[in-house]
Amino acid sequence: MHLEAIYHRVTQNWAYAYDKRTLHIRIRTKKSDVARIDLNCADKYKKEKTTVVVPMERWASDDLFDYWEAAVQPPYRRLVYYFILQSEGQTVYFMEKGFFRESLPENMDDGLFDFPFLNPADVIAPPEWVKDAVFYQIFPERFANSDASLNPPNVEPWGGVPTRDNYFGGDLQGVIDHLDHLNALGVNAIYFNPIFEATTNHKYDTRDYLKIDSQFGTNETFKKLVAACHERGIRVMLDAVFNHCGHTFPPFVDAKEKGQASKYADWFHVREWPLTVVDGIPTYDTFSFEPIMPKLNTENPEVKEYLFNIARFWIEEAGIDGWRLDVANEVDHKFWREFRDIVKGINPDTFILGEIFHDSIPWLQGDQFDAVMNYPFTNAVLEFFAHRRSTAAEFTSSINTQLAGYPRQINETAFNLLGSHDTIRLLTLCGGNVKLMKLASLFQLTFFGSPCIYYGDEIGIDGEMDPLNRKCMEWDPAKQDQDLFAFFKRIIALRKQYTALRTGNLKFQQDGNSEQTLVYERWNEQDHFLILINNSDASVSSTATSSADSWTDVESGNTVTAKQGQVTVELPAFGYSILHASRG
Repeated sequence: MHLEAIYHRVTQNWAYAYDKRTLHIRIRTKKSDVARIDLNCADKYKKEKTTVVVPMERWASDDLFDYWEAAVQPPYRRLVYYFILQSEGQTVYFMEKGFFRESLPENMDDGLFDFPFLNPADVIAPPEWVKDAVFYQIFPERFANSDASLNPPNVEPWGGVPTRDNYFGGDLQGVIDHLDHLNALGVNAIYFNPIFEATTNHKYDTRDYLKIDSQFGTNETFKKLVAACHERGIRVMLDAVFNHCGHTFPPFVDAKEKGQASKYADWFHVREWPLTVVDGIPTYDTFSFEPIMPKLNTENPEVKEYLFNIARFWIEEAGIDGWRLDVANEVDHKFWREFRDIVKGINPDTFILGEIFHDSIPWLQGDQFDAVMNYPFTNAVLEFFAHRRSTAAEFTSSINTQLAGYPRQINETAFNLLGSHDTIRLLTLCGGNVKLMKLASLFQLTFFGSPCIYYGDEIGIDGEMDPLNRKCMEWDPAKQDQDLFAFFKRIIALRKQYTALRTGNLKFQQDGNSEQTLVYERWNEQDHFLILINNSDASVSSTATSSADSWTDVESGNTVTAKQGQVTVELPAFGYSILHASRG
């Protein structure tokens, strides 16, 4: 038994409260090295009366490790515990004080793992509605032009070639006028790119955080939009650009004019006065060396209060349901903790989503964000489906590593995207192969977390990196891929119908017939799904372990019968099958 590979600690994703009664205890071991693990646990003040032994489940594996988990509901909300690991006649006891072979130490009281108390305030509890959400990202300038009176002077005809600086006149009324499209698609939440007053078409250089950009409409137009969305069961999330502002932001203008004498001098991170650019590098901190996006000093009390008031304003005045936090990992943790207290104090159901591209556990402890934009998920899905540079086994390993890295409730509300205004369009990444795009989206829509569809992906819009990924939405039905739209509509409806596809259990299987065939299960007490995906350009006969005697193919309605505990399905090139069995 390889003890050096074994890991556990009483914190983060290894021992945490899943809800107000349940603890999840996890441990990591070397892959295929340990046959069985039992969790010996008790109340620390009544060990002799409360001791129980709980078999642990090997719930995930990656290239290097197995991950085990047990769910425990301690009657007094406290738990002390140790692990009993068994393999090939060996028994090892693992405690906080170390490893013991064959027998336990005589004095165990000071050596047990100790979860002191399950305090309700410490339970990581993202808003419940997010588990059921399917988001739709809208880049406002390119979604729909419905009010020509708002057009900027240099507006171009709708559908032209986007550049970094041109305008096509998208506005908020355009979104209102096309809410039927979103309802037909089945999405129930919108993520808007910035809509506040700014000088660019992307609006990440904010001038006035309390004013809707006149190109999009007015504050009243936005309130009307939120009300219309809520009437249709659609939540609304805004983009909070609090890491930096724009170069026309009045406090920055004042600091640039008056220098160190400005009352706003400490609102920014200034290395050298005056505020200027020397050899291409601003003398003040910015976002990505962009002179027009000076970084805000979020440690300054006045800056904090200014930004907190913005958060309050749009929740209280317009009733928004969430904030997406731009460049969230470059803002200090203390700011985000205070931000959360204020936002949740107004409405505990407000969704707080951070933009972070990497491992995000420091921000996901229940005191800052509810979720992050899940780019590790994005990268793994694109690597397997779009680029086809990994095998099903490698993809499975990557996904399991990610799942093991966070508490379950974090995985259940992760913001899973396959494209955005910052990335190449999904269809383009798939080389124009709509079937590949469907496979990637199928996995996204039948996985944990909240899937997000980038506007236009559902009708086949393509595009390389910015600015070509920000094309105008195509509203001519004859130019839309109606088959692709029907696919999205169908799978979203399936996801909404069955909770097993949202918060149910997940298990991957390996198909020995093909390295490019992905097989996985989703299930809960009511329903069981077996999903088989052929990510190759040749048809395959895919075999999977079956827990049911018969399955129904969701799309064809045909019955698939299991034989000797296995089910075999013929999959065409880039084809899939979704099998369902009732468990109730």
